Amino acid sequence: MSISKKVVLRFPSDIADRPLVCELALRFGLRFNILRASISPHREGIMVMDILGEEKEEVEEGLQYLRKAGVELESLSQDIRMVEERCVHCGSCVGVCPTGALFMERPSYLVRYDEGKCIACELCVLACPTHAMEAVI
Repeated sequence: MSISKKVVLRFPSDIADRPLVCELALRFGLRFNILRASISPHREGIMVMDILGEEKEEVEEGLQYLRKAGVELESLSQDIRMVEERCVHCGSCVGVCPTGALFMERPSYLVRYDEGKCIACELCVLACPTHAMEAVI
């Protein structure tokens, strides 16, 4: 059974240009899906990623490697939920969603939510005038 863990990685400027994420695959046999990233050499960087491994221990060893290298880790332990009864399908959330998890269905023009694409950035929570989008811990 595969283990999946969504994390936010913060790279200090002195290590932002090192190929640390590649080492997760090479050293620990982990797979990863980069959900969002902003990293430039010699500047602080941030990356949101889903790390996948066969064993929980493998994933933890990979995360420990990143910590020892100086990367700050934060677990994304929350999910975003859409409360259909509150949604008026205005599309405010669609315009701010960076991953396309929220989209306007055609031809009905109803707002739809694909949880599998969500990175829990909470931009939709802030944008929704009817509070139809909620962060759930």
